[in-house]
Amino acid sequence: MKLEDLKNPSMIKNYSKSELEGLAEDIRTFLIEKLSETGGHLGPNLGVVELTLALHYLFDSPKDKFIWDVGHQAYVHKILTGRAGQFDRLRQYKGLCGFPKRNESEHDVWETGHSSTSLSAAMGMATARDIKGTDDKVVAIIGDGALTGGIALEALNHIGHEQKDLIVILNDNEMSIAPNVGALHNVLGRLRTAGKYKKAKEELEQLIKKIPAFGGKIAATAERVKDSLKYLLVSGIFFEELGFTYLGPVDGHDLDDLMENLKYAKKTSGPVLIHVLTKKGKGYEPAENDAKGTWHGLGPYKIESGEVVSKPGPPSYSSVFAETLKTIARTDKRIVGITAAMPGGTKLDSFAKEFPERMFDVGIAEQHATTMAGGLATQGLKPVFAVYSTFLQRGYDQVVHDICRQNLNVVFAVDRAGLVGADGETHQGVFDISYLRHLPNMKILNPKDENELQHMIYTATQYDGGPIAVRYPRGNGYGIKMDEQLKMLPIGKWETLQEGHDACILTFSTMIPVAEEAVRQLSTQGLSVKIVNANSVKPLDEEFLLELATLNIPVLTLEEAALQGGFGSAVLEFFHDKGYHNMEITRMGIPDYFIEHGSVPELLEEVGLTSAGVAEQMLKLLPRKQQRA
Repeated sequence: MKLEDLKNPSMIKNYSKSELEGLAEDIRTFLIEKLSETGGHLGPNLGVVELTLALHYLFDSPKDKFIWDVGHQAYVHKILTGRAGQFDRLRQYKGLCGFPKRNESEHDVWETGHSSTSLSAAMGMATARDIKGTDDKVVAIIGDGALTGGIALEALNHIGHEQKDLIVILNDNEMSIAPNVGALHNVLGRLRTAGKYKKAKEELEQLIKKIPAFGGKIAATAERVKDSLKYLLVSGIFFEELGFTYLGPVDGHDLDDLMENLKYAKKTSGPVLIHVLTKKGKGYEPAENDAKGTWHGLGPYKIESGEVVSKPGPPSYSSVFAETLKTIARTDKRIVGITAAMPGGTKLDSFAKEFPERMFDVGIAEQHATTMAGGLATQGLKPVFAVYSTFLQRGYDQVVHDICRQNLNVVFAVDRAGLVGADGETHQGVFDISYLRHLPNMKILNPKDENELQHMIYTATQYDGGPIAVRYPRGNGYGIKMDEQLKMLPIGKWETLQEGHDACILTFSTMIPVAEEAVRQLSTQGLSVKIVNANSVKPLDEEFLLELATLNIPVLTLEEAALQGGFGSAVLEFFHDKGYHNMEITRMGIPDYFIEHGSVPELLEEVGLTSAGVAEQMLKLLPRKQQRA
């Protein structure tokens, strides 16, 4: 049977073990071939093939609920639930989502993209089941990296306290996007080497039962022996102390081992944690041997050689940031780098090699990273927290309460600001301006190119007036000449890129080339439009805006960010508060809905942030001029 003919998981219920093993090989071949064309999260999915098969074989989705943490590893689940035929359009515009998606299938019961949420969601579903009096099973599948997230530990604590019937699969491949860090990782390391804990525990219980019960003293002694041997058998009996029945470690690529433990878990009352050991990238040598995290998520590649297909080009914004920070750190001993499990993505891995004593990867713990940065700042150091825009959301209360309220000198290097493309709505970095700009003491800068970025990073690290965010897009710069000497930029002073007298476009970052092309189109119709690089969203260049108000020309604000509460809103607020109620101002940006996956040009086309869209909007602002032309 072709994988495309698999319409639902019930079709594999009667498979023999050999048929399931054959299906596992077919799925691996399918994923390797399909993702070589589309790109995607290959390594995580190759690692969970047998686990996903065993789950769908023994449980009844969608009645039984599977909650996939992060969602990087849900491709096999999608294949088994009838979506193999859609993989040619994986992560492409209007195509198959790379994460679980509720409106895509009834088998996707929880949407993910950010880490560590599965256990809380599972607790909610198990509680709802008990309130409604149904008998469905709830299974959360979480990786060892995601378990470092604070919300996951909060959920473990609550689940153990409530003693809900719930199964947690700890998918332990010893590597998330980056090598795992923290004491919990060390606990798992000890558990991995502890052998078959469940079997040893059962043998111990049988031994205790043979002790004659001649009274309470002997019984109490037996229990003490049991507890002592339990701690002897497993160093760091973490999960059992939280209230879980711990099963494992289990070979995540051995169907018999998986089936045996899953059956046992189904029959066990209360919360159960199955510790499953898997190999990330299993079945494809380049992915299995990946030490850098390349095969976690990537673009197209050549199957035979494992060579990733990439186009040569200018350095990425992330690389420019990291190289600039290293340059500054060589003379400024205050500089400290922080990342939340993304040293490779933020390019701070190179900073870590040169300054290991000043680089901290805190794991998937953005809240902790933010407040830790604040603690460093109180002692005169200059912490730089490099974080994707979408992940900074996870530390929002700490930004407000611990950083801005105390006006601490923390630099937020906000990577992936703007649309990111194939990862879709969970990763689009379009909300950070709206959730940062209204915070007292916060400054927000946006470079127009990679050269301005290096100067902004230098400016931010030398600025001692409180928190400052430098936000820059995913992808490569423009290949422009880089200044050899770093310099301070005036914060809150904009740059006029092109003069004009009929209208003005206020914009920044990736929208500058869009504005420039639109103005070229408008010039053919006799229109003269000013373009301003509004590289400081907060503070605004108030002096410039007051001068602009005297010109009495239409103003268009243009941003690759959420319209509501964004840069354009700030400009509107300024003119309103200053009494310029007759200013003609139009805003363009990301509308009020979640932007799904697709290439960035396709997404910009969808929301009208193109040169043609800008030119059309300007013509609406200048109808009389257009008619005269």
